[in-house]
Amino acid sequence: MEAIRIPPEEVTLSAIRAQGAGGQNVNKVSSAIHLRFDVGASSLPEEVKARLLALPDNRISKEGVLVIKAQQHRTQEMNRFDALLRLHELVNSAAVAPIPRKATRPTRASRQRRLNDKRLHSFVKTQRRSPSAD
Repeated sequence: MEAIRIPPEEVTLSAIRAQGAGGQNVNKVSSAIHLRFDVGASSLPEEVKARLLALPDNRISKEGVLVIKAQQHRTQEMNRFDALLRLHELVNSAAVAPIPRKATRPTRASRQRRLNDKRLHSFVKTQRRSPSAD
């Protein structure tokens, strides 16, 4: 399947200060990136939108806005690239339709093995009982 392209105008990027340790520079430089992507208002195909919104992902709000925070790298440019890469990976993973499960039945041999194992387990447990319990 061909990778889905997301137009840059549908993505909102804003620079924020990164959390965590970092010395003197961390309080002056906004190196972390907040990426916001409105799934409902995007130009994605409808089935991809539905699969994205159905994901059990805390980054997707009730309004259907995906928020990715990138603060792994020291530079804003690398964090921007990381956020966009993560967005594309998420969208392209949702673009692949799940393979429907085919209902299968256990074979006769597997049913027989299961019943034999149950009988053996029952026998072992009866042998463990004390003679006065009968």
